[in-house]
Amino acid sequence: MQLTPQQIDEFHTNGFLLLRQFATAQTCDELRTVAAKHLYEMIEPIESEEEYLQKRSGAKTTRRLRQVYDRDPLFAEWMTNPEMRPVLEQLLGEEPRLLLAHHNSIMTKLPHVSSVTTWHQDIRYWHFENDNLMSVWLSLGDEYLDNGLLEFIPGTHKMAFSPEQFDKSSAFRDDLPQNQEIIAKRVHFNLKKGDVVLFHAKTLHYANKNESDEPKISFVYSLRGVSNRPIPGTRSDFREVTLYSSVT
Repeated sequence: MQLTPQQIDEFHTNGFLLLRQFATAQTCDELRTVAAKHLYEMIEPIESEEEYLQKRSGAKTTRRLRQVYDRDPLFAEWMTNPEMRPVLEQLLGEEPRLLLAHHNSIMTKLPHVSSVTTWHQDIRYWHFENDNLMSVWLSLGDEYLDNGLLEFIPGTHKMAFSPEQFDKSSAFRDDLPQNQEIIAKRVHFNLKKGDVVLFHAKTLHYANKNESDEPKISFVYSLRGVSNRPIPGTRSDFREVTLYSSVT
């Protein structure tokens, strides 16, 4: 697949791009079946809601499956989908490298027990030479505001923020008037099974808790441009997968 110049411009202007029905229903169903098994059996490594909220509790509610590339061949197959490679190269402007240190996850919001995902930039915990980084989000079912749909603030990947605009957990503070003006520009679009959202690592995004009666399950992985190397000795300096682009 090749993006149009308009789509490329949209990504670079807004910091995100929606591709409707990129994955087939069969692919999504197969991925969801395996993911549901791992979620139900709580197969490690996982991140819990309690860990995410930094709460000490005997309870453990799964928030995400980590390191999914090595969990099942189906997961690795989606993350190395040859149809996606030219899209990634067009947006990164160079050969993409698949990161296994960041995201590489099945994300879930379980009914009524999931937490709000506060406004944040993914790059807050990443350590690379520059910000030529992005993520690929695949909806494995319907996603809408009431079950934790992602919301974005256009253009925030190009904005310069002061440290005071974020709290100690690197969440974008919603109690500051200057931040509230930015948050007021939030946008969203409901997702259907097979829809993909590509977004820049500095684009501010947010998701509400799941108020529906069904779990929301999504697949997300991240990439860097080949010249954007990880900083040695950081958590980003980890195993990667080389993707060979079909772009000429």
